[in-house]
Amino acid sequence: MKKLATLFQDSYNELKSVKTVTTMAMFAALGVILGSLTIQIGDFIKIGFSTIANQFVYYLFGPAVGCFFGGAMDILKFLIKPTGAFFPGWTFNAMAAGLLYGCFFYKKKLTIWRVLAAELTVAVICNMILGTLWLDIMYGKGFFVLLPMRVFKNLVMWPVNSFIFHTMVWAMERSGVFRLIRRSA
Repeated sequence: MKKLATLFQDSYNELKSVKTVTTMAMFAALGVILGSLTIQIGDFIKIGFSTIANQFVYYLFGPAVGCFFGGAMDILKFLIKPTGAFFPGWTFNAMAAGLLYGCFFYKKKLTIWRVLAAELTVAVICNMILGTLWLDIMYGKGFFVLLPMRVFKNLVMWPVNSFIFHTMVWAMERSGVFRLIRRSA
């Protein structure tokens, strides 16, 4: 429990740095741009790419910053390009995902197994369970009617998202980009 408290405290302290905030802003801009590349499949399935930029923030700055950043990005993307009515459940999902990813990635060796575990945890909790619940509340389509297609989509995307993120982090670590960001922040 003490390790978890230290993890959150260290992450919270990251937020006090101006360089951290500017780095977050850079990734936020990248996330907004990648968010415009979202693919809509039917009424209830979306495949987006802005999560990659968000995950860099969770990896670099941890769960406290990730929770704040995820919520802020959800609201910002809604203000820039609204897709339907605003629903606070989606903001909660974004914050929960930032918190979970931050706990898995922050100050830890990033292996493919860690990325797979993080992606699966977020997919099950945030996307399959909570996301389906929010759609049920918003549209009244029935939780168990929506669940199978959302489970299928998330199970298909799970290894794809994991591979993309792990490869991107590996490349950015090898090129020294993250080392430069950490040193300046």
